[in-house]
Amino acid sequence: MASGTWRVAGGGAIRLIAVWLATLACHGGHVEKAFQTNTPTAIEVRYQLYLPAGYTDDPGKSWPMILFLHGVGERGNDLAQVLLYGLPPYVESREDFPFVVVAPQCPLEADWDTETLYALTRHAGKLYRIDERRLYLTGISMGGFGTWDMACKYPDLFAAIAPVCGGGDLGKVDRIKHLPVWVFHGARDSLVPVQKADDMVHALQDVGGNVRYTRYEEVGHDAWNRAYPNADLYAWFLAQKLLIP
Repeated sequence: MASGTWRVAGGGAIRLIAVWLATLACHGGHVEKAFQTNTPTAIEVRYQLYLPAGYTDDPGKSWPMILFLHGVGERGNDLAQVLLYGLPPYVESREDFPFVVVAPQCPLEADWDTETLYALTRHAGKLYRIDERRLYLTGISMGGFGTWDMACKYPDLFAAIAPVCGGGDLGKVDRIKHLPVWVFHGARDSLVPVQKADDMVHALQDVGGNVRYTRYEEVGHDAWNRAYPNADLYAWFLAQKLLIP
């Protein structure tokens, strides 16, 4: 992967070649996977995959999917790092988690690239039995920023998003005023000031957005330790569906 960046060529017909590599490792319910894009330079995207219990029981059933974006400290080439914080360790503790979870790893010294994430989401939708009406997006810290950015770039892809301790572009919130959003942030966050979440929430409210806000007054940067064990988040996700003809 050249120079630590992600690029998926835009414009024209982009043909994705799904490459099922041999399983690299297994950690509880997660399995390491990868695929390649067929661009001028083939790009490998590596991700952790979680399939819910019962996935193989009914070949005709489609499942909701959560795309999870990690924080800055989990970038690199060791996919085990993706399982350390946020949604993956919570999923590992549950036997009844009813979502497919796709958790990619961002290259070292890179930021989340929306075109690559879009390619991954479409790849997963084709390869696994995903209900395209129930795609959800969440992320922590750098992944929280990535969540806002991804939603604004592809406002009709996800049924709902839940950015955790992140921020976004206030000038783009009008694009997602129709999208259900649940924001989580710790008021004592010393790395990503809570004002960034406050501003995004207020901006969405000003344009009539569909936004909820959980502001943990006594919590620092690790708001994910409160957000993801909240069962209401997953019930709320499942209550949101895209209207697809």
